[in-house]
Amino acid sequence: MAPASSATPASSASSPLHAELAALTTEAFRPELADIDRLPTLDIARIMNAEDAGVPGAVAARLPEIAAAIDATAARMAAGGRLVYAGAGTAGRLGVLDASECPPTFNTDPAQVVGLIAGGSPALVTAVEGAEDSKELAAADLEAIGVGPADTVVGVSASGRTPYAVGAVEHARRAGALTVGLSCNAGSPLGAAADHAIEVVVGPELLTGSTRLKAGTAQKLVLNMLSTVTMIRLGKTYGNLMVDVRASNDKLRARSRRIVSLATGAPDQEIEAALAATGGEVKAAVLVVLGGVDGPTAARLLAESGGHLRTALDLTRG
Repeated sequence: MAPASSATPASSASSPLHAELAALTTEAFRPELADIDRLPTLDIARIMNAEDAGVPGAVAARLPEIAAAIDATAARMAAGGRLVYAGAGTAGRLGVLDASECPPTFNTDPAQVVGLIAGGSPALVTAVEGAEDSKELAAADLEAIGVGPADTVVGVSASGRTPYAVGAVEHARRAGALTVGLSCNAGSPLGAAADHAIEVVVGPELLTGSTRLKAGTAQKLVLNMLSTVTMIRLGKTYGNLMVDVRASNDKLRARSRRIVSLATGAPDQEIEAALAATGGEVKAAVLVVLGGVDGPTAARLLAESGGHLRTALDLTRG
């Protein structure tokens, strides 16, 4: 998160923003670490590793809220909606990262899971001053992609007060979208603005205010969960196999063959024939082998079952 310019009133020690930040758990100063720069490198690494070890427990404490958000998101996506992440700085980059990994992992359309970062693409590598402070910018970004009642918008902010993330959730809610607020402070404005508040309190950072550390790790873990479990609910997997993987390179083509093998136990020749009959679509190839159908029939059954392989298999046995 970019600091306010020293030339602005927001930098004053008596400003409301100064007091607001001072009250946040993620911004708290830890006097016991004041001499950390004097320690041997191995000791610093051990301290940092011990700090990180507590993050999964903080996420675990919020699993009921995470699961509720996932079920609500999956219901909207099953009806054709999108999953949209909106954040600034590290939080925005994590949302963009999670969104960008969905097409190759789950064969989603790139427009189905979207990451918005305050300041646009340049902000992925360079701080865009002032972008995170604008609720209006968030509203404009969401309007540009036509967010509406079918969609889910997840505002991501370590502090839970970033105007861009809060503004995104407020605008999305007015548009009728499902809203989720992911932050690392309890009782956050972001959580209050959202239908579903996920507040993973990881405590003060090793470096005061550097929320790319524990808070960033927590946000990454929750975003992994939101997208992955939603895709499981949408039938993008068969058991723990990525049967909707998009084979766009040699590694993924090899992985596709392996997934069909693990799902079916069929010999290599039968696997190659099934993949050829389905244009390389893993899910359909599994259905060809296990259901004893041809490629076009596999495609039709999957369409009829909403893409759920287990349901399509039941149709071949019924």
